Amino acid sequence: SLSLSLKLSALSEVTTTMAARILILSILLLLCFNTFCSATLSKDPSPKKADENDLDEDLSFLEEDDAVPSHPDPYHDNEEYKDFENYDDLEESSDSNDHDSYSPPVIDEKDVVVLKDSNFSEFVAKNRYVMVEFYAPWCGHCQALAPEYAAAATELKGEAMLAKVDATEESELGQKYDVQGFPTVYFFIDGVHKPYSGQRTKDAIVTWVKKKLGPGINNVTTTEEADRILTAESKVVLGFLDTLVGPESEELAAASRLEDDVDFYQTASPDVAKLFHIDPQAKRPALVMLKEAAEKISHFDGQFTKSAIAEFVFENKLPLVTNFSMESAPLIFENPIKKQLLLFATSNDSEKFIPAFQEAAKAFKGKLIFVYVEMDNEDVGKPVSEYFGVSGDAPRVLAYTGNDDAKKFVLDTELTLSSIKSFGEDFLEDKLKAFYKSDPIPETNDEDVKIVVGDNFDEIVLDESKDVLLEIYAPWCGHCQTLEPIYNKLAKHLRGIDSLVIAKMDGTTNEHPRAKGDGFPTLLFFPAGNKSFDPLTVDTDRTVVAFYKFLKKHASIPFKLKKPASTEKSKDSEPSESHESSSDYLKDEL
Repeated sequence: SLSLSLKLSALSEVTTTMAARILILSILLLLCFNTFCSATLSKDPSPKKADENDLDEDLSFLEEDDAVPSHPDPYHDNEEYKDFENYDDLEESSDSNDHDSYSPPVIDEKDVVVLKDSNFSEFVAKNRYVMVEFYAPWCGHCQALAPEYAAAATELKGEAMLAKVDATEESELGQKYDVQGFPTVYFFIDGVHKPYSGQRTKDAIVTWVKKKLGPGINNVTTTEEADRILTAESKVVLGFLDTLVGPESEELAAASRLEDDVDFYQTASPDVAKLFHIDPQAKRPALVMLKEAAEKISHFDGQFTKSAIAEFVFENKLPLVTNFSMESAPLIFENPIKKQLLLFATSNDSEKFIPAFQEAAKAFKGKLIFVYVEMDNEDVGKPVSEYFGVSGDAPRVLAYTGNDDAKKFVLDTELTLSSIKSFGEDFLEDKLKAFYKSDPIPETNDEDVKIVVGDNFDEIVLDESKDVLLEIYAPWCGHCQTLEPIYNKLAKHLRGIDSLVIAKMDGTTNEHPRAKGDGFPTLLFFPAGNKSFDPLTVDTDRTVVAFYKFLKKHASIPFKLKKPASTEKSKDSEPSESHESSSDYLKDEL
């Protein structure tokens, strides 16, 4: 029994010892679990990337009043336009840009039909002759056209319908009919449209439309009528026929409907023909075009068909050389021939170089428009010269593909008849190397914001090892000036990141085929290793934090903010300093 008692006692001690050990182990496990949970709960439970946390913690401090509009209106962005961004902006230079404050005057538009997407197709289908103006309420040219258009609508009532479409509201219609500027006016005949390129006056619109509705040609039977026409008109075509009715007259009438800005006449009178410089004994049908230009008389020697006559008139209606002016701008910009050869010369040098330029033009009728720009004309010649990058007084000849493409080419040899003709031929055969404007490459370029010019664009922006943010600006642009301190602040903060370049380029004096801006400023991002593709347009708020987030999201090479060394030292010297204090320091630095 004693033995049993001792055994039980020993067992009790062992049991007590084991229970104590289990209790201690349980307490330790509980402590470890609590420590683990505390550590886990102290962390951000969301599965964000490190860089996203950095964005939330470090960059949310920026105030809203640092921002400028997220999606700037390109028209507002150009409200301080001193020169022009495109060659044909000269034609539009009188537009008002104060769109928000514009209140249209009261105009009697009772005979102008308002069209929308919902009724456009049905209206055009129901009416054989319809003229449609695509407009914007703030457009200065549209405002000027409105009373003339309304008056024309009233005069043409019963003959043709005049309508209008607010293209800022009916954007799908604008896109369908390729509306690129305002006003855009089309004339529909049986649902088929062609652009109206005449003057924006009531009389011009009425005359143009009635020509489309009528026979297209007028008879001249007396010399008195002939004298009146030759005195009053600057550009006419006369057909000398055996009879004023029949197949030849019909061909001439059909050709006349294909030309909007030339008046066609026909006669069977030898006396009238003589006044128009046609030999009265000439074989009929004969045709001549007269115009007030260096090449005043052009005789037709082709087949008397609609297409051949129209081609002849098209090739000969412009002067051999058009002097660039505000008045001649529409003839140049709205011409179906887009390619141009331009002679830049001062008024003193024009007499020396225009004759050869004019003689060369004869070989390119219907293919190129030859334009003379008087470089020392302050109102027009000087800004056109600046746009093309022509400086100094030396005469230059440039080729230009038109604003849809906007490529420029320079004749870099002596200006002679032979060299101009060869240059024009090479231009038509796409054998020339394009010319792009460029400021001189800066001698030093070690600021936070790198300076890009046309000649170092490839080296800086198209460097495949760098992510590059590029601002295309204009020195006079108010929005660019507002953006400058924000952009500089961003560049200063990111200057230690070798894979990232913050850069800017003056878009008024520099060009590059990969730097196509839509107003100023334009912000483009060129990701590293992806420079063969079009850049990304930076469509975000114009704040440091928004730009930073955009770069973090789109950069090909990941990067992280580098905190100043002083922050790390203070962390070592003050172990109790929280992460929040270092974040505050970084915010102050930004």
